[in-house]
Amino acid sequence: MMTMSSRAIATAFASLLLISSAFAQSTAPATPAPATKTAPAEKKAEKPRTAASLECSKEADAKSMHGKERKKFMSECKKTAAGKAM
Repeated sequence: MMTMSSRAIATAFASLLLISSAFAQSTAPATPAPATKTAPAEKKAEKPRTAASLECSKEADAKSMHGKERKKFMSECKKTAAGKAM
């Protein structure tokens, strides 16, 4: 006849085996995923920023603009700069 402590040890051991096998299965496929995510980022080349874009960015920095406000300002500023250049 099994005692209460030996049942508890057997249950703990079985739980440990189940948990360790679950972690082993869940972590193995995750390793290749980051390699595929970084590959496209390396291929993408940045466009050089135009003089108008840099000037508008400096103005936005001087006005301490952030977020949607900055995005709207930058868009309008670049349109204005493109209109003056023509």
